[in-house]
Amino acid sequence: MLRDLLAIRRDPLRYLERVVARYGDLVAFPLPRTPVLLVNDPDGARRVLVENARGYSKQTVQYGALGAVTGAGLLTADGPEWRRHRRIAQPAFHHGSLDAVADQSARAAQHLLGQWRDLAPGAVVDVDAACLRATLDVVGGTLFDADLAADGARIVTAVGEALEVVVARARAPRPAWLPLPSKHRLDRAVATLDETCARVVRSRRARGIEPAASDLLALLLRSADPDADGQGGLTDREVRDEIVTLVIAGHETVASSLGWTLQLLAEHPAVQDRLHAELTQVLEGRRPGWSDVPALRYTRRVVDEALRLYPPAWVLTRRAVEADVVAGVDVPAGSLVIISPWLLHRRAEAWPDPAAFDPDRFAADRAAAPRPDYLPFGVGPRLCIGRDFALVESVLVLATLLQRVRFEPVRRDGAPTRPDVDALVTLRPHGGLPLHVQPR
Repeated sequence: MLRDLLAIRRDPLRYLERVVARYGDLVAFPLPRTPVLLVNDPDGARRVLVENARGYSKQTVQYGALGAVTGAGLLTADGPEWRRHRRIAQPAFHHGSLDAVADQSARAAQHLLGQWRDLAPGAVVDVDAACLRATLDVVGGTLFDADLAADGARIVTAVGEALEVVVARARAPRPAWLPLPSKHRLDRAVATLDETCARVVRSRRARGIEPAASDLLALLLRSADPDADGQGGLTDREVRDEIVTLVIAGHETVASSLGWTLQLLAEHPAVQDRLHAELTQVLEGRRPGWSDVPALRYTRRVVDEALRLYPPAWVLTRRAVEADVVAGVDVPAGSLVIISPWLLHRRAEAWPDPAAFDPDRFAADRAAAPRPDYLPFGVGPRLCIGRDFALVESVLVLATLLQRVRFEPVRRDGAPTRPDVDALVTLRPHGGLPLHVQPR
C-alpha cells in the first residue's frame, strides 16, 4: 500500500480500475488498524446502502474533510440529526416545486445563449465554466429565492478553493490545526461562503418570509424559530450549514454532469443529431418548460447515459457501526467500506461495451429500474434529496442550449480531444472543458 499511495493520489480512478481488474469485485486493502473493503459487487453495494443502511455511518475521512466546508449539512450529517434536517428540507424538493426549477433552468440556459450570441461561429467556449455559472443561477433562484449572480464568481472561486483542500486532506490526512498554506486557503474560502450566506439570509429576513413560501431558505428560516412549545428548530449555524451544502451540491454536481454531457454529445454527432430532431419535433421553436419534460424522452436518455459514464459522486464511503456480512465476506465493526459508482457503472456483466456512449441503454424496453449497479444519486435512505431537481434541470438546460447551438470537439492533429478527469469531490475536467459552439 505504501508503494501504491502515489498512484492513488495521481489518478484514483485508474488505480481502482486496475485493482478490480486484478483482484475482482471485493478487495481488502492491507492497511493497519482499520480494515478497508472495496465493494464492486452490486448486491454487496445494496447491502451497505439499502438493506443495512443504519448499520453504516458517514464517519469517514471523505465526509470528515468535506464537513470542514459544509459543516453538519445533509451531505455529511448522520443519524437522528440527518433525519431531522431531511424532514425540514424535503418539502422544498416536492414535485410541485419542479415547475419553478424548470423555468429557472431554461432562463439560465437562455442567459448563456445570450452571452454566446456575439461570438464568431465556431468560437471555443469553456463549457465547464459556463455550466458552473448557469447551475449557480438555478440554485439561487429556486432554492433560496435569491439572485446569486452578483456573488457568483466569488462563490465559484471559494467553492473551488475549499474543495481543493478537502480533496488533499482526504487523500493525505493530516491534523487540521497544522498552520499549512492549505489551511489558510480553506479558512479564506469558508469565510467567503459564510459571508455570502449571511448576506442572503439577512436580505431574505428583511423582505419577510411569506407563510406560503416553500423555497428551501424559507423552510430553513421558519424552522429556526421556536415552535409552540418553545422548542428550537434549526440553529443559525445549522441554517448556514444547509445553505453551504446546497450551494456546493446543488451547482457543483449538476455542472459536472452537464459539462461531460456536452463533451459526449460533441464527440458523437449522430447522437447530437437525434437530440436536435427530438427538440425540433417536441418544442417547435419555443422555449422548453416543465410540461415538455415527459416528451423529451431521448434527451433524458442522454442525461442518464452521461451520468452512467461520469457520475459526479464517483465514490461513496461508509463505516460499519456493527459487524456485518457483505457479499459473503465478514466485515468487522469499524471497517471502512468503499463503493464507487464509476466502477459499478462500467461492469461489463451489466453494461455491454461499457465505455461506449449509448443513450439507448435507457430506452423503455431495455432499461431496468431501479438497478443496484446504477446509482449516480446514491440509493436507499441516503438517496440524493435533489435527484429530481437535478434531472429536470439537466434535461431543460440541454434542451434550451441544443435548440440554438451545436457543440463540436476541439481537435488536435485531426483527432478530438477530451480533458483528463480530475477525481475531486466531483469529476472535474482538468484545465476546463473547451468546445466549439456553432449556431444552428
